[in-house]
Amino acid sequence: MSAQDKQIETIPVGKLGIVALESSKSLGKKVDDYIVEWRRSKESEHKSTISFAGYQRDTYLIDAKCPRFGSGEAKGTIRQSVRGADLYFLLDVCNHSLTYTVCGQTNHMSPDDHYQDLKRVIAAVGGKAHRITVIMPFLYESRQHKRSGRESLDCALALQELTSMGVDNIITFDAHDPRVQNAIPLKGFETVQPTYQFIKALLKNVPDIQFKADKMMVISPDEGAMSRAIYYANILGIDMGMFYKRRDYAHIVNGRNPIVAHEFLGDNVEGKDMLVIDDMISSGESMLDVARELKKRKAGRIFVASTFGLFTNGLEKFDQAYEEGLIHCVLTTNLVYQPEELLKREWYISADMSKYIALMIDTLNHDSSISSLLSPTERIQKILKEYKQI
Repeated sequence: MSAQDKQIETIPVGKLGIVALESSKSLGKKVDDYIVEWRRSKESEHKSTISFAGYQRDTYLIDAKCPRFGSGEAKGTIRQSVRGADLYFLLDVCNHSLTYTVCGQTNHMSPDDHYQDLKRVIAAVGGKAHRITVIMPFLYESRQHKRSGRESLDCALALQELTSMGVDNIITFDAHDPRVQNAIPLKGFETVQPTYQFIKALLKNVPDIQFKADKMMVISPDEGAMSRAIYYANILGIDMGMFYKRRDYAHIVNGRNPIVAHEFLGDNVEGKDMLVIDDMISSGESMLDVARELKKRKAGRIFVASTFGLFTNGLEKFDQAYEEGLIHCVLTTNLVYQPEELLKREWYISADMSKYIALMIDTLNHDSSISSLLSPTERIQKILKEYKQI
């Protein structure tokens, strides 16, 4: 049932407020537009009661800023009342396009800067909100999720710090390792998969795609993405294969052990389209290596789908891979910053997640279950039938 058709069954837990930090302004605006439209069209005999005060508004965005001093120091400010509100903070810790000035020098904002700004604005709330939920699509420091030797556990520390500041729930997307939630076992933590949005984007943008066992396979580029690939394979009714990385543990290059070789485990891929699934594209070298290995085994078209497209080493390697016929297209979400040059690429497909986030916020504000949103099996089956894939 869509948000437009859903009847109001519960009262809001508080007046809705969306705090879209500077890093997520465009995504926050889309989310706000959806909720404004839905709430204008919802009908209920109770909407005139005091429990629904402020339910229909022109915007649910809260005016919040993090101005900086010339020294680079900053403060969080909220320019309207949030007393008793149900607040949803939205931020993108990977948005490197934002800058600030330190003693006349320009600095690009790092994940650490974005995380500090989040804490500043939460501190500005001053404990006056009824409930605080942080929607952090790329979980801060999620790549440092386990200890190997004498190392810091940054992600666990950040989660504990946020909950100690009064955050009740944390929603993230495709966490690198969902077990980081063990750091805050008594607080809400949800990691959401964009499975439905990827399948929908492929069906809309690749008209001749066929999710059939004899036409396509799902590929996990490493052992860490196995559970993700297994879900896709099961829901689509197709086979899967996986690569595992042999690394040189005697050396460290750019903070990690270099990959010596990719070894493949799986059925014959000859002539079949490949759907390579992972949580993020960082430099992209690993994904392109997997594509080369698949092409050596005479695979057909290669579709790369990743929740977060960071492209830390630029887009030129993907341009070259596309020209060589190595990849057919790359899908990522708009949960993290997308530079304009990426959106213009012929090989790129963007999966919009704003409606999905709006649905979760609207549902949670009514204190309703989001389990149906977290498990998209029914919606996937419906769209596959719509496109005559099953």
